[in-house]
Amino acid sequence: MRRLLLTLLPVLFATPAAAEPVRDAVTGDMASLMTIYRDLHANPELSFEEVKTAAKLAAEFRKLGFAVTEKVGKTGVVAVMKNGAGPVLALRADMDGLPVPEQTGLPFASKAQGKTREGLATPIMHACGHDTHMTALIGTARRMAAMKDQWAGTLVLYAQPAEEIGSGAAAMLADGLYTRFPKPQTVIGFHDAAGIPAGVIGIRSGYALANVDSVDVVVKGVGGHGAYPNTTKDPIVLASRIVTALQTLVARELDPQDSAVVTVGSFQAGAKHNIIPDEARLLLTVRSYSPETRQMLLDGIARIAKGEAIAAGVPEDRMPQVTVKDEFTPSTFNTEPLSGQMKTLFTARFGKDRVIDTPAVMGGEDFSRYYLADKSIQSLIFWVGGVPKAAWDKAGGDAARLPSLHSPFWAPDADAVIATATEAMTAAALATLRK
Repeated sequence: MRRLLLTLLPVLFATPAAAEPVRDAVTGDMASLMTIYRDLHANPELSFEEVKTAAKLAAEFRKLGFAVTEKVGKTGVVAVMKNGAGPVLALRADMDGLPVPEQTGLPFASKAQGKTREGLATPIMHACGHDTHMTALIGTARRMAAMKDQWAGTLVLYAQPAEEIGSGAAAMLADGLYTRFPKPQTVIGFHDAAGIPAGVIGIRSGYALANVDSVDVVVKGVGGHGAYPNTTKDPIVLASRIVTALQTLVARELDPQDSAVVTVGSFQAGAKHNIIPDEARLLLTVRSYSPETRQMLLDGIARIAKGEAIAAGVPEDRMPQVTVKDEFTPSTFNTEPLSGQMKTLFTARFGKDRVIDTPAVMGGEDFSRYYLADKSIQSLIFWVGGVPKAAWDKAGGDAARLPSLHSPFWAPDADAVIATATEAMTAAALATLRK
């Protein structure tokens, strides 16, 4: 009898992967999901132009019995499935591609063309993996529709436009997302990751992604002949001083245990060798986590620009103009206890080697707005690694040697991302809406 019990213990206390119903169902659905993925990848659309993409998702959700509303926040889709009394859970995927020429060499690589908001012709690519996000949302919707006997409550799906310009979530919320549709107590999303091996899940509690501000600085001077600089107030020299001084905001004014980035991404001035221009233009990206740090940086940029201009003797009526653009994306905060609960759930399901703690990053995500619109909501966005094993091994696990998100070469292991994310999102939804 003792020998028999020892033989049966692994069977009694471990569920073989082959006998796991969600995983089995996802595996059986992968051929269909990959067909959808390849179509989405080959046919990306830019922010707020996701008309055909939205129609594809809406059709998939309708087939499953969801009540679907299109054109929410211009091109967004909201799908609702009510399944008796219980909590309301929202799952989100973003839809837009990027103005990037694809160079992955994939047989289904995008050849799509479009125009930027500035009217410039551009190739379009899903260089951030939103095609994997949408496909996994469809896969999760299929599983939840097929398993209605195992959950109770309301499941809401958000197919969100314009994440890449930080405007889609705000547009959906402004269009009545929390008043026209069931308001969630919990919102969950995921993002593929270019610095994590394929199929590995990363979770961060607290601040996970940054505030993102774009700041324009117009530095005014007094132009003139390059041979007679004494008759001018050179805006190029002044702008150079401002660029250098801005680095002290992080290096000398920020608490060393806090984090921030002030990057000057563009310096534009002049048109000829021997002419000192009237002005120079600086374009900045500013990253932070807390509202307090964000305000300190923005105030500091204005103060430094004006102070350097005064030191250079620029007239009062030609002080620098500092403009904080309205395309601000607020930092993303993963709440507790949801973050810890999902980490425990994913670790039990996938094993400790496939669930890791990840650091906060300076990238931005407007997923943050769903929580900020009502801080009583529990909110989590997690990572699903997409780096193919061969590429990861070749790079020795050094993410700096791999294509990043937004790279024309970013080609995630889509099978691993979609299968892992679909299983994880389904498991999270079942746990949140459990009877």
